Amino acid sequence: MADTTQFEGTIPVPAVHGPQAGVSLISGRSFALSDGDGNMSPLFTQGLFVLDTRILSNWVLTVAGAVTEPLGLDAPSPFVRTFVGRGRPQIGHADADIVVFRRRAFADGMKELIEITNHGLEPTVLEVALDADCDFADLFEVKESRRVERERECRVDGSRLEFRRAGDTDRAVDVDFGGTASVTQTGARWEVSLEPRETWRQVVSVASTHHGTLVGPFGPLASNQEAARELEEQQQSFWLDVKSDNIELVRTLRRTADDLAALRIRDEGHPDLPLIAAGAPWFMTLFGRDSLLTSWMALIVDPSLCAGVLQTLARLQGTRVDQRSGEEPGKILHEVRYTGTAARTIDEADIYYGSVDATLLFVIVAAELQRWHPDPELLDRLLPHIDAAMNWIENYGDRDGDGFVEYERVGDYGLVNQGWKDSWDAIRHADGALATGSIALCEVQAYTYGAYLARAELAALADDHELRQDCLEKAARLREKFNAEFWDPDAGCFALALDGQKRRVAVASSNVGHCLWMGIVDDRYAATAAERLLSSGMDSGWGIRTLDANARAYNPVSYHNGSVWPHDNAICAWGLSRYGFHEAAMTVIERQLDVAVEFDGRPPELFAGFSRDELGEPAVYPSSCSPQAWSAASPLLWLRTILQLEPVPSEGRFWISPDLPGWVHRLHLDGIALAGRRIRIDLGDDRVAIGGTGDLAIMPAARPVFDPAHELRTAGVTDSSWRR
Repeated sequence: MADTTQFEGTIPVPAVHGPQAGVSLISGRSFALSDGDGNMSPLFTQGLFVLDTRILSNWVLTVAGAVTEPLGLDAPSPFVRTFVGRGRPQIGHADADIVVFRRRAFADGMKELIEITNHGLEPTVLEVALDADCDFADLFEVKESRRVERERECRVDGSRLEFRRAGDTDRAVDVDFGGTASVTQTGARWEVSLEPRETWRQVVSVASTHHGTLVGPFGPLASNQEAARELEEQQQSFWLDVKSDNIELVRTLRRTADDLAALRIRDEGHPDLPLIAAGAPWFMTLFGRDSLLTSWMALIVDPSLCAGVLQTLARLQGTRVDQRSGEEPGKILHEVRYTGTAARTIDEADIYYGSVDATLLFVIVAAELQRWHPDPELLDRLLPHIDAAMNWIENYGDRDGDGFVEYERVGDYGLVNQGWKDSWDAIRHADGALATGSIALCEVQAYTYGAYLARAELAALADDHELRQDCLEKAARLREKFNAEFWDPDAGCFALALDGQKRRVAVASSNVGHCLWMGIVDDRYAATAAERLLSSGMDSGWGIRTLDANARAYNPVSYHNGSVWPHDNAICAWGLSRYGFHEAAMTVIERQLDVAVEFDGRPPELFAGFSRDELGEPAVYPSSCSPQAWSAASPLLWLRTILQLEPVPSEGRFWISPDLPGWVHRLHLDGIALAGRRIRIDLGDDRVAIGGTGDLAIMPAARPVFDPAHELRTAGVTDSSWRR
């Protein structure tokens, strides 16, 4: 059972904090979690983590025998935190004289500058202690509160404390307390004498090495100037020059740039290909679905991330059938993990393929990249992998030959549910019963439809008219079949899924918003689908819930059965706008901006589904990641939705129909990345000014939803031929 827990999803995940609010630093595949005073305890989900391993489990500063009382926290970037606290007041004194600053940063490892100031009128002598320990716990043990005791070696060398896992000579953790410290196997002590107004300073550093090479974390303060410069470039790559009368929108977009840069990771085996981790703290690694959706949202500012993600996923694409890992020929991975391995590179790590939609999204995003940033050479390299993914649809994805793509776990290993709502209880019928057998999710059919259209578009670029027509015919058949079999007239909504007996899972869900995004919804159902998304059962007032509150399985504090996810809402807004429900889309975005404001400019991974009438602020989901990649990228999709921006460089044009909502009156965007250009857009006072487009023609309208059946009929292909 122990080796299946990371995918079972049935073990409760503890909150991401201890007695005080959780504080995180993140950089690539490393992150640190602490309390509000800066301390870390192995009893909570805290510590410094590198490559899915906790390399610092105990990190507790005491002054005169007591922890400090937190006074404040400064978080200027994801890489830096400053904790401010005070010591205990002396007996008979109302105020404390001792003030402590802990300036923690990711540089070459983690560095902490401790500053202690005596604001009293008399000299004082203090014992300052910093306890440190390393338990080498793997991330899932910490996440699931099942810590395992491990033998480890601890050696004192002057001012340094070195930890090694017993029998492992490859990895080491080194804590350097500085030359004045008295060091034991439990940490360091200093006797500090301070005159009035005097400050004592000490730098402490923590580094993790693998075969003698530093493996993280890195940050802008790194002595490695190349690493520091790379991080600064990453922050710039995600940033538009944004000006607006809505300062909260600008603030949220700035946070987007910082968080996406902090989540950027690099594979040591292929350092030239940028990647992104899914989220801190639990998912600081490469995920197929998450990286594809995040890089798609970020195309408006940075095509390099999308190119890096696609090339990496192509390199790791499945080539054989392996039931345990879920690998199949053509399949795109779900998740990469380093737990229990000696891996430094992705190719050496454990790869799990249990995702039904990553393969479809791979094709869609590959075509999107060509639409935004044409690169024929990259497309040539990706095409064999795109075609392998398309072959997966028919040879493995459609498990029973009914025309729909399904998933079903084989054996007792891996995820029970393999769509984006992948918790074990996410797919339930109207009566609350779990759906069983091969599950065909509604949005997965939409993604399959999108993959056919994407491949048709790429075929057109190569003048392969036969392949284009074949893909359009398959898309048209799927669209007709989907609308016939997923629409439930009794429930008045599209079913969440079909179960193994082809029974509709007839509950209203946010997944339908993804169907609008892909354009698979027939026009005759679009208005009803949009109305249902914004009904009182689906709309909490803070956002669209994952599941209708009237459903038997609804739970506002569940992971996927009633919570609200910002990335999901951004996709729903984009889908609503595509079908002409732009005002409704702006309402969804406005509420998500309200949520971002409540979370200090950072949309969380998810939050509870309580209605705004019940609770005047969004309630946290305690184990939610923050930052989380696709949530961080969601504001970039908001911008695209506001602009109704759809590029078609192969036709030498792009569609755009800016329509500012009532909560934004002026919006200036400079640096939109499109076809090798950086475009400027100024909106306000019924004025639209667009610059930097070069020879691209502007289509001043929203791009119509594509109908492959209409396209085929226009080309003279009869219904009887494509409906076979």
